[in-house]
Amino acid sequence: MKLCGFRISNYHNKVRLVLLEKGIAHEEDPSCWPSQAPAFLARSPMGRAPFLETPHGVICESQVICEYLEDAYPDNPLYPRDPFARAKVRELIQVFELNVELVARRTYPAAFMGGTLTDEAKAAIKADLTKGIRAFLQLARFDPYLAGAELTVADCAAAMHFPLISLATSRVFGADVFADVPQVAAYVERINKRPHFAQVLADSREAFAQVMANGRG
Repeated sequence: MKLCGFRISNYHNKVRLVLLEKGIAHEEDPSCWPSQAPAFLARSPMGRAPFLETPHGVICESQVICEYLEDAYPDNPLYPRDPFARAKVRELIQVFELNVELVARRTYPAAFMGGTLTDEAKAAIKADLTKGIRAFLQLARFDPYLAGAELTVADCAAAMHFPLISLATSRVFGADVFADVPQVAAYVERINKRPHFAQVLADSREAFAQVMANGRG
């Protein structure tokens, strides 16, 4: 089992957290950057990362990988047993990733790569983020985890998305988009006390610093 990607990626780190929290033995290749080279496309059809090399073949897309790991390794579950509760965890992940993270991702070129955004583009992104965050907060429980009393894949995802979104929006808009959502700051502080979360976050920050120092970002 080998996780291939790069440690500044919140989606790579989401999968890495699932592997660590479930106690699944694995290797990691943190140097797989997106590429359209034929050899890379043979491993990842869209040329993206992360992807997981398993004894049965390669799986791409972070959420699909997480679902596979839960099915293949049922110990230390990260989804509830009840079908409706499982669906609510998936709902949390999808609403957050489609309507918050992917919207915030539109700021990343300006935040991290020297790009620019027009005032109109910034306004549109902020409006879409407002709607997405409202929907996410309607679903999230923060009690103490996003879906309730137990840690789930939703936490492995959101805990890695929150810091990157906060940093990007602070750089682009001059303020963290979650600044007026106190439960998010309290949740991030609480979840990062878990050893695996603290480890993955620290590794991500180290990798980010190296990339910026090398001018790759």
